[in-house]
Amino acid sequence: MIGQWEVVDTGVKRKIHPPGNQLMMMEVEFEAGAVGALHYHHHEQYTYCIEGVFEFEVDGKKVKLQQGDTLYIPGGALHGVVAIEKGKLIDTFTPVREDLLDS
Repeated sequence: MIGQWEVVDTGVKRKIHPPGNQLMMMEVEFEAGAVGALHYHHHEQYTYCIEGVFEFEVDGKKVKLQQGDTLYIPGGALHGVVAIEKGKLIDTFTPVREDLLDS
């Protein structure tokens, strides 16, 4: 659902912004303790932390993000996140994640 907030898991909601030809962006809000399950996709991803504190796992390596931090996630990397505090991320993907646009 482009442009509307949708609940994607317990304590997690997202808003997908209108995509470009090869790039897309979405906001993701997490309640404290909420989990973004481990997953992978072929798309490259950059995550920017707007607020809160998060612990990411990328291919078995744990990385802490807090306000103002960014994280690059290569295509094909197994990754997930836990919100240590309530917070918000901006995720960008290239190419466009058609799988999210069809949801």
